[in-house]
Amino acid sequence: MNRPIPGTVDVSVRHILSDRTTGFLTRTRRITWRDSLYQIRRPASGKQSVELTCPVCDASLLAEVRTEERTRRTSVVLLALAALSVIVFFVAFGYAVHEGGRTLPEGQSLPTLFPVSIVSVFVAFVAAPVLFLRGRSYNGVTMLDAPKPRRTHGIMPVRG
Repeated sequence: MNRPIPGTVDVSVRHILSDRTTGFLTRTRRITWRDSLYQIRRPASGKQSVELTCPVCDASLLAEVRTEERTRRTSVVLLALAALSVIVFFVAFGYAVHEGGRTLPEGQSLPTLFPVSIVSVFVAFVAAPVLFLRGRSYNGVTMLDAPKPRRTHGIMPVRG
């Protein structure tokens, strides 16, 4: 397994060759691309802009690289938020089941926190996996906004 050199990050510049959506009732999206691998040196402090070149179309892409410490901190925060979302999900789900299953006397309504717990269950159900996946794949390299012809590119992390 190839490990990156300390102080560097491996990324791939993805050139999207085609993006087609077919179908009427059931949609199928087919994307084809070509990757090219780069090894970028991380800055000693702050963030640094680097220029990457797509070998397919020779487009110049600007990317922003953050320090390793900042990248690790952001990844840990995202993973902690994912864990907190899982806790909120189970607490809110337990509360919703507990309050929703009670039989209430005539004229009495459910507590005010019941709708809040229902909304929390749905928000946490979506947020937990999204935050977990973003935290695992965050590498501290983001593509700066590109002009219209260059939007068919993406910068993806390389997994070892």
